[in-house]
Amino acid sequence: MTSGTTPGPAPAAAGGRAPRVVLGVAGGIAAYKAALLLRELTETGHDVTVVPTAASERFVGRATWEALSGHPVATDVWTSASEVPHVRLGRHADLVVVAPATADLLARAAHGLADDLLTNVLLTATCPVLLVPAMHTEMWQHPATRANVALLRERGTTVLEPASGRLTGADSGPGRLPEPADIAAAARRLLGSGARGQDLAGRRVVVSAGGTREPLDPVRFLGNRSSGRQGVALAAAAAARGARVTLVAAHLEVPVPAAVDVVRAGTAVELAEAVTAAADGADAVVMAAAVADFRPAARATAKIKKGEDPGQDPVVVLERNPDVLAGLVAARAGAPSPVLVGFAAETGDEHGGVLEHGRAKLARKGCDLLVLNEVGETRGFATATNEVVLLGADGSERTVPESSKDVVADAVWDAVVPMLAAITTTPENPWTGAP
Repeated sequence: MTSGTTPGPAPAAAGGRAPRVVLGVAGGIAAYKAALLLRELTETGHDVTVVPTAASERFVGRATWEALSGHPVATDVWTSASEVPHVRLGRHADLVVVAPATADLLARAAHGLADDLLTNVLLTATCPVLLVPAMHTEMWQHPATRANVALLRERGTTVLEPASGRLTGADSGPGRLPEPADIAAAARRLLGSGARGQDLAGRRVVVSAGGTREPLDPVRFLGNRSSGRQGVALAAAAAARGARVTLVAAHLEVPVPAAVDVVRAGTAVELAEAVTAAADGADAVVMAAAVADFRPAARATAKIKKGEDPGQDPVVVLERNPDVLAGLVAARAGAPSPVLVGFAAETGDEHGGVLEHGRAKLARKGCDLLVLNEVGETRGFATATNEVVLLGADGSERTVPESSKDVVADAVWDAVVPMLAAITTTPENPWTGAP
């Protein structure tokens, strides 16, 4: 799962009923995976009605959908016409998911065509819509498909990025349907977004996650206990709220979420370079990665041996790593964009408490928001929950009590969204010096 946790029951919809989900299935070979997605959703308490296209029934028959969902299935607007299904399904749904969404389905959805039941449902839906593309690489990368996806996203539709991997036949590349568990996780996030909706639609954000590793020799490194859960949750939340997300991933112990662009970085220097490049033109950068403050001044080319004489134990000399957040603040040069969010994992000591250290770090770094959390052996790192304080550069302070890291992620974006809205367009891009 994208959150690295076992999914719980679906949140109750209005009136305490099970959330109503319409699962659209377009005519691609990946239609068989939609049966697994249907099972994921029904087993976690969702009421799912399947609306396949006529072409998809050449891959998976109607009887399969009816048996797994417990609801009758139709592909056209004429079946049970007295119930006006093309209007009723879209109006009454809490979420519409189309998986797989073929290039043809994306084109019809983008241009408002309504030649079958599924495209009619898409036109009448008043709830969040999640489209999950699956097609050959050339079709996904074609300018027409990219333009259709951009248009859909501009309108507030969530379109996941396809996975990369084995396609039909011997082909491999981007265009593979994400795993059903990842699609189900994205669906649950949209269902849980409530009034937030697509409040990051049209925004491009960068999130760093995980712990960096600084090589000591070919087999050893200096690292930390970060699992990357919080950064991954932030990336998934932003994608669910409509943003185009670049995740700069150091060492992660959880899967990367669907619908994000991933850039891998191992060391602090590599992460600094990747984040700086990705920040060009971004609206917000969230530095959730646990970046090592120091690295070995010299890296041994061969494994360091223990030796027989304790008096000859090696001494490791450390040198400072670049301060990634400080570099971003300096590059911004006083401009309001991008919004910069830092993380501070702190412990109290003889010089002050966690809050005092956090406020001092916020002032020292010069970012717009600092997410402060107290860490220890059993809190902060490598746990499913987090408890943080959001410190704003404007003096604001909000405590998020111990919650899942998904809840914390949404709280961070809740604080960032008003900052983005307050930013006025400037004539010059602070990262490139160009208009």
